[in-house]
Amino acid sequence: MKIDVDKLAVRTGSGYPEPFRRNALTRTKKRLGDGAGLTDFGVNLTRLPPGEWSSARHWHVLEDEFVYLIEGELTLITDEGEVILKAGDCAGFPKNTPNGHHFINRSARDAVYLEVGTRSHNEEAFYPDIDLHFKDGRWFHKDGSAY
Repeated sequence: MKIDVDKLAVRTGSGYPEPFRRNALTRTKKRLGDGAGLTDFGVNLTRLPPGEWSSARHWHVLEDEFVYLIEGELTLITDEGEVILKAGDCAGFPKNTPNGHHFINRSARDAVYLEVGTRSHNEEAFYPDIDLHFKDGRWFHKDGSAY
């Protein structure tokens, strides 16, 4: 099935609770996988303006993630440090590997990339740098109290 990318809704920002949503405030995504009716994995076409973060640094228990940079430049930050990705580069993050990751656009122009990931309905994600934990569709503080 051909997907008409221009007709897909644009999602702006993140679903993070305050005060964490400001770092991905102008990030946009088009859900290509939804446009094709996919259910086992998701594919997003993401645009990250200069200065924006892809997300807070995190890792997933049940979801594999893969990113392919189409245009621009991104800084990948993991427990090992920082690496620059340019158009044509890719990165992968196996599930249940406690190595937090995210991208920051430190360049002067937009970066565009594909995100591919498992769709798990009982997902859990950890955010090592901030007081945030995600489990079963809800946000929690690290002490277990709900946002």
